[in-house]
Amino acid sequence: MGFLGGCLFLLVAIAFLAAIWAIWRYNSLIALKNQVANGWRQIDVQLKRRHDLIPNLIASVKGEMQFEQDTLEKVIQARNSAVAARGVADTAEKENQLTQTLSRLFALSENYPNLKSNESVRALMEELSSTENKVGFARQFYNDLATRFNTAQQVFPDSFIARTFQFQPVELYEIRDAAEREVPKVDLSVRPS
Repeated sequence: MGFLGGCLFLLVAIAFLAAIWAIWRYNSLIALKNQVANGWRQIDVQLKRRHDLIPNLIASVKGEMQFEQDTLEKVIQARNSAVAARGVADTAEKENQLTQTLSRLFALSENYPNLKSNESVRALMEELSSTENKVGFARQFYNDLATRFNTAQQVFPDSFIARTFQFQPVELYEIRDAAEREVPKVDLSVRPS
């Protein structure tokens, strides 16, 4: 095996190693893409749970909150809009609107002592609060995976694989409403009575 044979062997070995590396990086990008899709499905599962609880809550409070029909209708409209949302940005926007209308409903329910003492209403509100926490964790998990996937597509040398196989960056789940970004104001000062 002369010099030419040695060079040919070296070139074949380099091509083989490059192909193995490309396959490994491609599979890594596919794994991240699937993890992002799974992260989105986790958000979707929690949002469905939230959407399913809202009609039960409305039915439970409807008789007691006769004078708040406008608020109840807004919650139902916001829920229906959220159910129909498509894509990350649209879902984030519609879910933020639903959260705001639910917050108003929860605040108004404080004015109704019968609702505060009603076990089923209290259980539904606790279930919705628990679901809100799960949605928040699922959003964070999704954003962490989406950021890893997007970063993997941008760093050298994986960017070559991402461009070659036309991987696309995914949207992050973010708050677009400025009011949602504001820090709540809490006054813990003790005032003389």
